[in-house]
Amino acid sequence: MNKYLFSLILVIAVVLTACSDTGGSDDASEFPTDDIEIVAPASPGGGWDGTARAMQKIFDDENIIEKNMNVANKPGGGGEVGWQYLKDQDAHTFAINSSLVITNNLLGQSDLTYKDFTPLAILTTEWISVAVAPDSEFDNGIDILEQLKEDPTSLKIAVAPSLGNNDHLAFVQAAKEYGVDVTQLEFMIYESGGDVVTALLGDHVDVATMSVSEAKEQHLAGKLKMVAVGSNEPIEGLEDVQTWKEQGIDLEFPHWRGVMGPPDMSEEEIAYWDETISTLVETEAWQELLVNNEWESYYMNSEEATEFLEEQTENYNQLLKDAGLID
Repeated sequence: MNKYLFSLILVIAVVLTACSDTGGSDDASEFPTDDIEIVAPASPGGGWDGTARAMQKIFDDENIIEKNMNVANKPGGGGEVGWQYLKDQDAHTFAINSSLVITNNLLGQSDLTYKDFTPLAILTTEWISVAVAPDSEFDNGIDILEQLKEDPTSLKIAVAPSLGNNDHLAFVQAAKEYGVDVTQLEFMIYESGGDVVTALLGDHVDVATMSVSEAKEQHLAGKLKMVAVGSNEPIEGLEDVQTWKEQGIDLEFPHWRGVMGPPDMSEEEIAYWDETISTLVETEAWQELLVNNEWESYYMNSEEATEFLEEQTENYNQLLKDAGLID
């Protein structure tokens, strides 16, 4: 009897040891246990897709992640389709995000907020510029705001592709800080940044607000004149363009992109992505990507990203109210 009992105990011990060694998705120390999926909530091409594919390539080329990776394009609804998909995945999937994950909700276009996900990182920013025609009477941003303060309807301001985006709200914040009645501003809405440039060059508008990358080439060629940027310090190669801060307005307005995971990720899973993404952004390949795309590093880890998104939500909410887009 003792012989059989001993054999039974031995078998149980072997089975338990084998189970503990196999790991799985419940064992965070073994994470990741499956292929990695990076969701670009847009069609191929553009900033979200480019960010996702760059992350995939560098993770692979630099041997940061050994698992297979693929980019899943989920276009539609200004990110809505891709982010709805992300909600039902596990920690092997993450998605690119931007300010739209906040403003879509504030504008009543989505029920989702960043709180429905796990913020993993803020990665990059593009800065936003204000530009005029090269022969414009305005030599700096303050000149523009001074006229708008006297008569908010006196200038036509080009923006794309809609009100409530970063290009629009960056200008609203600068004008608000200067005491302009921003509810009276006359924005002309275009489909793309290229259309905005065309409108400015064709004298169809007086002022344009757009990303620095959309205006830089024309500025350097003397075809338009950038008169302000929302960066925290002068931009390399554009030192002749003063920041809003240099012009006396305390404003820093990033056009950021980040990544977020599904809800209810474990601390161990978050820690894995913190370590992995922080390694990514230090690589030479990532630094080259930033330069080639006119992006700037704006890295924050998961904890910092969560605080940042809360601050951004408060700021966007107030700016949208100031602009008369929400009550």
